[in-house]
Parts: sequence; C-alpha cells; structure tokens
Amino acid sequence: MNIRNAKISDAKAISALINCYAERDKMLFRPLVEVYENLQMFCVAEADGAVVGCCALEIIWSDLAEIKSLAVAPDHKGGGIGRALVAAAIEQACRLGVPRVFALTLEPEFFKRVGFSLIEKEDLPMKVWSDCARCPKQQECDEIAVVKTIPASS
Repeated sequence: MNIRNAKISDAKAISALINCYAERDKMLFRPLVEVYENLQMFCVAEADGAVVGCCALEIIWSDLAEIKSLAVAPDHKGGGIGRALVAAAIEQACRLGVPRVFALTLEPEFFKRVGFSLIEKEDLPMKVWSDCARCPKQQECDEIAVVKTIPASS
C-alpha cells in the first residue's frame, strides 16, 4: 500500500469511495466537481494500482484544520489504511504549522485509537459549520467532534 497526494486521475475513484458511504448515510455526498475543486486537499491510499482509500485535510483557520472525507474501500477495511491516511493528514498539518486538527465523525472510537479526544461540537468555531448548511441531518446531527493537538515541530 502507498499513501500519496491525489492526482487528477484519482478524482473519480475518490468521489466513488466517498459517495459509497454517503449512500449509506455515513458521510456527506461530494459531487465529482467538488472533488476536482478540492483535489489538492486529498491524499489517497493505493494498492495494486487502485485507489482504496482517501482523506482530505482542509485548513479552517490559522490554528485549526479538519480531516474530511476519510473513506476506505469496504473490502480493504481493517488493514490500517484509515490509520495511515489520518497519519498522512496529521503530518501535512504539522508541516503547515497547524496546531490542532479535528474531525466530525460517526466513528469516534477509530479516532480515539489514533490519538484524538472527544470535544463538544459547540467548542468548534462557526467557520466549521459551512458544510452543515447542505447536510440533510443539520437539525439532528449525529456526528461526534474529535480533536488532536499536534506537537510543535522543532
């Protein structure tokens, strides 16, 4: 397995992975055009020449970034791909000098295992909620907020 920055040729596979989970009400739908527009935020996991996972890191503000659209192909779950994608996003945040990374998730136990802590969604800044405006569950959000503080690099 190889973790790398996404390329144009990965956009359709990224969109398919994300939307596979969106169809099951496990994450937000991302139209292909949105994947193309935000491709530079994505990294992918590649196995045997195929994209089997994806993850995006979006800078929210000077002190905060969000892990978004973390998805692993169902037939590749449990093999450490999600962990590797989150690690790559954390490394990117560290290189950029972002001190905190958060995620809104339906899988808080996964994030706890990779060093995140639970927080109240209300503790996140309003800028975070831009995606919520188009979420069908916005009034009854079932996502859980998690955050990780990144040690300053020397």
